[in-house]
Amino acid sequence: MDVPLWIWLAVVAGILLMLAVDLVAHRHAHVIGVREAAGWSAFWVATGVGFGVLVWQVWGAEHGQAYFAGYLIEKSLAVDNVFVWAIILTYFAVPRAYQHRVLFLGVVGALVFRGAFIAVGALVIERFAWVLYVFAAFLLWTGYRMIRQRSDHLDPSRSRALRAFRRWVPMTDAYHGQRLLVRRGGVLLATPLLAVLVLIEVTDVVFAVDSIPAIFAVTSEPFLVFTANAFAVLGLRAMYFLLADLIHRFVYLKVGLALVLIWVGIKMMLKIDVLYVPTSLSLAVVATILTVSVVASLRATRGQARRAPEAPAQPPFRDATAEELAELEPLWRRPGRPPARVGG
Repeated sequence: MDVPLWIWLAVVAGILLMLAVDLVAHRHAHVIGVREAAGWSAFWVATGVGFGVLVWQVWGAEHGQAYFAGYLIEKSLAVDNVFVWAIILTYFAVPRAYQHRVLFLGVVGALVFRGAFIAVGALVIERFAWVLYVFAAFLLWTGYRMIRQRSDHLDPSRSRALRAFRRWVPMTDAYHGQRLLVRRGGVLLATPLLAVLVLIEVTDVVFAVDSIPAIFAVTSEPFLVFTANAFAVLGLRAMYFLLADLIHRFVYLKVGLALVLIWVGIKMMLKIDVLYVPTSLSLAVVATILTVSVVASLRATRGQARRAPEAPAQPPFRDATAEELAELEPLWRRPGRPPARVGG
């Protein structure tokens, strides 16, 4: 697959432009409702599908099918990521008006990390073909583990990343609007929102470790791997606000995702020395597994209304008081300039 440098640059520029539009559209903190989330979700899905149609027309059906297979895998795994976000944001009682900002930054970080993983993965596969066996075994093990631990859920209170952050980074115990950093008494402090962002980035890295090998099982073309990942990740924020209150209804989704990972692991292992599985067949299998798991989940839980994840009785963080907000100093000040006095 021959992709000129200018196309790479155009795609990256388009992604950055879409991120800028999203940021401007949500520059003011507000609660994002289901209707707004549905509109943005439709926009991001249409963008990803439209790009896949363009790939199909320019580079042919084989590459088009590979893109859609990768996009479907990444999008489905992203749903599990969204549910983890919901648990994190609920546990730390992040006000809904501030959630978009932290998720936006989380998605930007996810794009950067995934881009780096894809570049390294493509280079390693090109030089050491035997690493595909490692990827295949990892996917099979991950799928088995997901089935075995399908009822387990993340416990943010036991996060090692959070404990390390709170130990080494001075921070407040209260949210100060959408601020990630504040200055008080001449000391620069992290807010709980920054701690939540760090935890979200850590989970993004963990999910990337699962998803990147999965898409390499479908195609080894770096351009398709990157674009399928990017367009799947771009819609995560809208998907979160659309699905966060429906976690309890997707009871069989994790089993479906596990079967997808096992399938692509088997496909990768067969592809190495035994049998090439057509991309169209792989796409059909992935779509069938996901459709059956979603439909079965919704049928098993029909009649259940939307409800937010259960929050702890005593959240670890709170909102800053008006007095605390009034005590804040300018975040950045000129070197040598004394801190501003508060009061009198």
